[in-house]
This record gives sequence, structure tokens and C-alpha cells, in this order.
Amino acid sequence: MALVLNDEQAMLRDNARSFLAKNAPIAHLRALRDKRDADGFSRALWKDFVEMGWAGILIPQDYAGLGLGHVEAGVVMEELGRTLTPSPFLSTAILAATAIARGGSDQQKKNYLPKIVAGELIATLAVDETAKHHPENIAMPAARAGNGFKLSGAKTFVLDGHVANILLVAARTAGKAGDTNGITLFIVDAHAPGVRIERTATVDTHNAARITFEDVNVSADNVLGKVDAGRDLLEGVLNVGRALVAAEMIGASEEAFGRTVAYLKERKQFGKAIGEFQALQHRAAHLYCELEVTRAAVLKALQTLDDAFDRAGPIVSVAKARAGLSATLAVQEAVQMHGGIGMTDEFDIGLFMKRVRVCQELFGDSNFHADRLARLNRY
Repeated sequence: MALVLNDEQAMLRDNARSFLAKNAPIAHLRALRDKRDADGFSRALWKDFVEMGWAGILIPQDYAGLGLGHVEAGVVMEELGRTLTPSPFLSTAILAATAIARGGSDQQKKNYLPKIVAGELIATLAVDETAKHHPENIAMPAARAGNGFKLSGAKTFVLDGHVANILLVAARTAGKAGDTNGITLFIVDAHAPGVRIERTATVDTHNAARITFEDVNVSADNVLGKVDAGRDLLEGVLNVGRALVAAEMIGASEEAFGRTVAYLKERKQFGKAIGEFQALQHRAAHLYCELEVTRAAVLKALQTLDDAFDRAGPIVSVAKARAGLSATLAVQEAVQMHGGIGMTDEFDIGLFMKRVRVCQELFGDSNFHADRLARLNRY
């Protein structure tokens, strides 16, 4: 398959870009940050997303969604990356929607998916238990209790956790940390007795939370997928999240690059634009090439998720690793080429650096995915 968008995908990109440029510029993020908004995102803007169908972009038409693919979702994520727009799109429309659509029972799908499409439900995935992403080391126990389970433990870096209505929690029902089997996913009411949610401040002003579970009762009806066999479902959901975060990083890095090139043409030293200096031209050309290769890798990962979902792991890791490296290079070069002004809060470039730093860690940094790729290829 050609590594280019088709006409419909290009139209979606153009519409998303124009809408976000008008309704969610960088000033929108700054306003939320400066007034310390309790939600951390605009519910009015999320309502607009819902009306455009973005909340149901990956949800099948049988459940009122658009039934589109991961490439289309990646197009939207890339544009969100360009404007650094905080929203529940990743947590709810991508992670939670994928988990329920792929692992839920018919009743669970009927209960939750139409509500996500209608914007009536915010949901998120709770996986990590340590500072770094290591889903294979899930240790939080889910002990059998009556006709259900009792959860005890803590999850960290839960996207939009403090505004979520339901939590999709990965816990261990058998074995020990590091075991392949024994992981189960649960649908947990965020306001259930024993759930404690603490909003954590992230450097990029996007939402995250630390959540503790103290003897939280979950019925068997709220098991997502099969007991003890949730690893494959979880891995598939994480692969989707990784590819979509890589798409967001492409948007952020290309926007930072575009702003830097514009600055090189405007800033003058010794009577001419600094963009005429050959050293800066070489650095800009190198970065352009890196971003183009990464864009191809990310698009290939999204296409593979659409065409061969269960075999997408290796290319997703390639895409996430490359996105982390090239986006980091993009924002570092942007700050350096802007000089001292690039380090000030009044200038937007620093906001892109902060978001890229968070996205690098989200669902595994470049080192994690290089190691994962080696293991998948049995090196």
C-alpha cells in the first residue's frame, strides 16, 4: 500500500487542521494552564469533537460510530499535535473505545460505545504502576471475592483519570509480575467506593492522574474479555495507543520545524537572514529528512493496524521509537535555532518541547521500543 493519504483522508486532515487552527490554537492551551482549569480541557470543544464524529472515529457503525480506521484516527491525532490541544480524544475515543470494541461483550458494547460516541462518557486505560512503561510487570492483584473480584493497588500516569467516568484497569488475577498469562482487564466505575484519584501535574499541561484502589469490588459482568487472558487484548490496545501517540508527535515536530524555518527566514544577523548560513541549512535539511522517514513509518504502522492488526507490533515499535527520536531532535533544534527566546515561556516553542517529552514516555520511550523490537525478532 502506498504511504500516502487517499482523498478522503486528506480531506479529513484539511478539515481538522482548519478547525483546530481556528478553535484550539496554542493560546487555548495557555488559557487552560494559566487559569488552572479544573478539568484541564474544554468541554465545549470536546462537544464540538463529538458533533464532528471524532469521538466515534474507531467505533463500529453498529454502535453509532463512524467505523473508520486507524489511519483516519492518526490524521486527527497529528492535527491535535500541531496545536497541542488537550482533550479526552486519546484516552476515550482511542484507548477505551478500542478496548471495549475489541474485547467487550455484546452487552458491554451496547452499554458504553454509544455513550462514548455521544460524548456522555469519558473513559481511560489504567496500566502502568511505576515511573516507566512496563506493562509486562503488572503486579496489582485482583483477588476473587464472591461472584466477582476485589482490586487493591495503584496505577500511575492515567490519562484523563480525574475526569473519567469509567476506568479500564489491567490487574493480575493469576501468576506474578512478568508472567505472560494471568492479566485481566476490568471496567471500574471511577466513583466506586475505594477508588481514590489524584490529579498529577504534568509538565506539558495535559491531564494525568494517580489512582489507588482499596478493596474495590468489581462484578464478573465487568470483566473485559477473558479472565487471566487479557494480555493480547491489552497489547493490541497499547499498540493502537503507541501508533496514535507517534502520529501526534509527528504533528508536534512538524509544527515546531515549520515555525523554525519561518524564523530562520525572518531573523537577521550581519545584514542577512540566518537561514542563509549554510550550517543552519544543513541542520534544517537533516531534520526534514528525519521527519519524512518517521512520517512514512508512522503511516505504515497505522495501515498495518487496519490491515493486519495482530501482526502490527513490530512496525508500531519502529514508528514509536522513530517518532520519539525525530520529535526530540525537532524540538531541540527548534529551541537552539531560536536562540535565547526559544527558552522563554512567552514563546510557543518550549511548549512543543514539553509535550514531546511527555509523549516520548507515554506507552514506552525509544529505548523501550528498540528493546521490544529486538525481542519480537528474537535477537
